[in-house]
Amino acid sequence: MQFSGLYKVLILTASNSIGIVSAKRAKFDTPLVFRSGAVLPRYELVYETCGTLNADKSNAILICHALSGHHHVAGYYADDPKNIGWWDNMIGPGKPVDTDKFFVVSLNNLGGCHGSTGPSSINPETGQPYGSGFPVITVDDWLASQARLADLLGIRQFAAVIGGSLGGMQALQWSLSFPGRVRHVLAIASAPHLTAQNIAFNDVARSAILGDPDFHGGDFYRHNVVPARGLRLARMLGHITYLSDDVMADKFGRELRSGKFSYGYDIEFEIESYLRYQGDKFASYFDANTYLLMTKALDYFDPAHDFGGDLNRAFARAKADFLVISFTTDWRFSPERSREIVRPLLHNRRNVSYAEITSTHGHDSFLMEHPHYFDVMRAYLDNVASEFVK
Repeated sequence: MQFSGLYKVLILTASNSIGIVSAKRAKFDTPLVFRSGAVLPRYELVYETCGTLNADKSNAILICHALSGHHHVAGYYADDPKNIGWWDNMIGPGKPVDTDKFFVVSLNNLGGCHGSTGPSSINPETGQPYGSGFPVITVDDWLASQARLADLLGIRQFAAVIGGSLGGMQALQWSLSFPGRVRHVLAIASAPHLTAQNIAFNDVARSAILGDPDFHGGDFYRHNVVPARGLRLARMLGHITYLSDDVMADKFGRELRSGKFSYGYDIEFEIESYLRYQGDKFASYFDANTYLLMTKALDYFDPAHDFGGDLNRAFARAKADFLVISFTTDWRFSPERSREIVRPLLHNRRNVSYAEITSTHGHDSFLMEHPHYFDVMRAYLDNVASEFVK
């Protein structure tokens, strides 16, 4: 069903949208030293804010995005009302992340392809896109740039840092890299590190991109091409892992597009059509180099790495309180992976709340509007707000 722009705006307003938002751009001239040793002399971050920062700046929440996410988490743009934030069901007046109480900050991570400096940005030293010359990035590097953005906004401590999937990993790392700068961490559908299977999925996805003849070693921009085939395959593979078997069975089953077998290799099953549509759409707007960077950051994330694999020692630095949420059908980041986060936090006597939500949507559950999930988020964040709302 198609809606006019005006009707879409009315729907958004009725559902407590924050309304019209606009992106902002922050420029940083102080060099950023990456964990790899690489140096980025200067960079820009695109971000959005919603809600009102209170007088003592104690009500700020940072939203960290997942692999293909970005800064636009809620509301819509005046010139494009159909472009609704990816977490609009979660963030807004009266919603779990209540913008009547909190000042919400969201950004496109460094290395991204939605406005922040990344591989497709122009390198001022060469006048050409960074391409393959953009440094491999880690979660620690993202946090260093995020902390600088917080400094720019005058936020010395976040009331909470929230994220799902890769965003949850960033939220966890905030409690370790900047333990005095975050009071609460909400890690949703996340893990303390990737399993070998997840690393394998990422490697296959990267191989699809690296093997695309149009990739040109990461410098495809100067050839005026896009490695669309590789990106499409990478997204198709990723999308399979985000959904549960039950969801795919309910939505598509074994339905044939034409109702009969064609005895060939064209698209026959509805699930094939869906995956190729998702792959083609993704390849039309996402940057291949950014996909490589994001998946590698996932692979490298491991807070226990510098502590001999001991998560108890790794989380000993944390001072925040935690809410950890998992979903029953999430096989990419299963509930057991969330419990691996909870155990070392309890070992270190941190305040931890844990919720395992029954959901049919697999890893994508953290994006869905599920009553139990939203009730847990709302109750926890209402308690957070009670710390500064008198």
